[in-house]
Amino acid sequence: MSAEVKVTGQNQEQFLLLAKSAKGAALATLIHQVLEAPGVYVFGELLDMPNVRELAESDFASTFRLLTVFAYGTYADYLAEARNLPPLTEAQKNKLRHLSVVTLAAKVKCIPYAVLLEALALRNVRQLEDLVIEAVYADVLRGSLDQRNQRLEVDYSIGRDIQRQDLSAIARTLQEWCVGCEVVLSGIEEQVSRANQHKEQQLGLKQQIESEAPRERQDLVQVELKGLSFPPWGCGVPAACLPLRSPQRAFLCPWPLIVLWGVGGVVT
Repeated sequence: MSAEVKVTGQNQEQFLLLAKSAKGAALATLIHQVLEAPGVYVFGELLDMPNVRELAESDFASTFRLLTVFAYGTYADYLAEARNLPPLTEAQKNKLRHLSVVTLAAKVKCIPYAVLLEALALRNVRQLEDLVIEAVYADVLRGSLDQRNQRLEVDYSIGRDIQRQDLSAIARTLQEWCVGCEVVLSGIEEQVSRANQHKEQQLGLKQQIESEAPRERQDLVQVELKGLSFPPWGCGVPAACLPLRSPQRAFLCPWPLIVLWGVGGVVT
């Protein structure tokens, strides 16, 4: 189906080239061909042509109005004006229904079957699901049919033509979005600044601890040594560090000794 979309895109350019030189009945016939052509879902360039806009004041005003319905309206809009508009072929009906689904998808991403059936004037769910599958293959939208919950879940849909009177609302929405982005960015910058300050504080505290650790360790050793007693023979290891009857205690002395173990202590 992607190949079809590319071919119809080329057809759309051909339609635009033909429309530049067409007038009156020939132009009206060309417009009907555009509305029926598969894959052509954008009509803004055609509407902007001066000769096309002239149709609004001619005998083909109904054709021009039908073109605006396809560009901006829905299938329900067509039904409301059907008496004053040309009849639609089955291909044109399906295309306008596809565009109606796109309009609904722009407002809500999960569309109940009941809403779709009413908006598209379809009789049953089978027709609805066939229409949605056709729209997916035409790359008009992407999503999934939730048959259990009876709804269409839309992941993506094409954009539609924009009316000039809608530009101010779009600009206002974009401005609000920009303001929201600035607020979020300001909050992120504040959090980054706080994180950097905390990091600097932690680094300073680490350096302070590392610089004071040797001195504190030395002071602690000196305090511990004050409470210890050393053997009378001048050995560098405190006598209290070894058990009284420990054999290692006899070998701590730097010169040979004859060691006798007594009941009350060491006898030399």
